[in-house]
Amino acid sequence: MTVLLWIIASSLLGGALSVSCAALFALNARARWLNALVSYAIGALLGAVFLDILPEAIHLTKNGAVLSGTILAGILAFFILEKLLLWRHCHCSGEHDPNKHHGRTGLMILVGGTFHNFVDGVIIAAAFLTDLHLGVVTALAIIAHEIPQEVGDFMILLHSGYSKGQALALNLLSTLATLIGGVLAFYALHSVQGVVPMLLALAASSLIYVAVADLIPDLHKRTSLRDTIEQVLLITAGVSTIYVVSLLVAE
Repeated sequence: MTVLLWIIASSLLGGALSVSCAALFALNARARWLNALVSYAIGALLGAVFLDILPEAIHLTKNGAVLSGTILAGILAFFILEKLLLWRHCHCSGEHDPNKHHGRTGLMILVGGTFHNFVDGVIIAAAFLTDLHLGVVTALAIIAHEIPQEVGDFMILLHSGYSKGQALALNLLSTLATLIGGVLAFYALHSVQGVVPMLLALAASSLIYVAVADLIPDLHKRTSLRDTIEQVLLITAGVSTIYVVSLLVAE
């Protein structure tokens, strides 16, 4: 099998496998678990950003100031995007209640996930072009990293009002960015690699925005001591999951 076919197969199978594993958990979760799992998702998102995505971006970039500026610009851009979506919703429906944000958080997480998947494709292609064994190991490592994050993404889509079928379809569609990134990198690896840190920065900014601006405020609506302790523990569990998976993959 040629290197290009290895890249295509790894991108498609890797994305489908990670989403399927996440869906097996999320689709079988009871409705009353949703609020608790959103707390876990916040931890997984922040863990992925600060323990995985940003360290990789910092390692690859030659200009930390540009990277930081890209993250800042990304957060502002996603704020503007969300405002436009809110304005369109209110304008079309005649509603002006800022608490009704159906679908907006889900869209933000899909944008961030698509950027991240694209970069995963670039990384897979670079590994296969270096060595076949390295390519296989890298693809498996990316799948291992993606499963806990996909669980979080799935639960956020459900929390945003999407049906289980819609959440599954949108997550699968988002994984096609891995294939696009892999194929583009195969044909133009050197030029694509130059923008990988910036793509990682944009992915990080979107995930930070979703966790901090959209999801954490919802947790403040439940203020009892029991709810607060549960939220802190589940956020910690989400971060810890990303940390443990990163350690296992590093070995």
